[in-house]
Amino acid sequence: MNTRRLKDRISSRLMLSATVFACLLFFFMLIGLFIRAYPILSTVPIPDLLFSTEWSPNAGKFGFLPFIMGTLWVTGLALIIAVPISLLSSIYLSEYAGNRLRDTVKPLIDLLAGIPSVVYGLWGVLAVVPFIKNTLAPALGVETIGGYGILAGGIVLSIMVFPIIISVTAEVIRGVSQDLRGVSLSLGATKWQTIKHVVLRKARPGIFAAIVLGFSRAFGETMAVLMVVGNVAKMPSSVFDPAYPLPALIANTFGEMMSIPLYDSAILLAALMLLLVVLVFNVLARITLIKIERGVI
Repeated sequence: MNTRRLKDRISSRLMLSATVFACLLFFFMLIGLFIRAYPILSTVPIPDLLFSTEWSPNAGKFGFLPFIMGTLWVTGLALIIAVPISLLSSIYLSEYAGNRLRDTVKPLIDLLAGIPSVVYGLWGVLAVVPFIKNTLAPALGVETIGGYGILAGGIVLSIMVFPIIISVTAEVIRGVSQDLRGVSLSLGATKWQTIKHVVLRKARPGIFAAIVLGFSRAFGETMAVLMVVGNVAKMPSSVFDPAYPLPALIANTFGEMMSIPLYDSAILLAALMLLLVVLVFNVLARITLIKIERGVI
């Protein structure tokens, strides 16, 4: 009996240790990045790092503003494209589609989430970029750098976040009480009026959380965006301009940073900024979902 209790105690302690280690990994990453980024933070004023547009590592100029704006442009455009399509898809799957169709479509949406980002990038290079270069840009009378730019990155990224937003939003909508639907319909409201004024209003916090989760995924995406966005370190002025998001900067320059003073610290500062932004938005989404589960919202 004592042996069984000892084995049970040891196994529980081992599982607890594994759980604590997994939870602490994030803080190890955060502390490690901060330590490596500290040299540039202690040398260059933070306003100069965040709001300067000059990026010239050889001259000691590390202005992150073009990269921050490039990240925001691509991510913002991706969500502008993805949110309406994802929301309408979620509404249809939750409220209109039959069980057979829902069971058929759901694995396909999950499959999109499992496709490697490099495959999305190749598809963007082979399909999206030529479409923008040969069809869309000439039709609108604008010039592009071979079709590469924010629009191509936004389209590819929007497709990558579809599965996250659709899956979470559909679950939230299906979680709305059927009694609320029944009351609305019994008062003479149509099905769409019930969805619009009752279901979506009740599910609004959860939909917000789904969008935030999609944003956090899009914000840190690297390979697919790197392949289609153009990677030009300048302030964009339209969706047809090239951009240079922070993840692409890290991926492209990490190997060449060792010989230039503070270059390695600057690149790791970019990684730290990405990590903090993704952390903030994931925490907001999780808090919202927890409140929904507890019935606070």
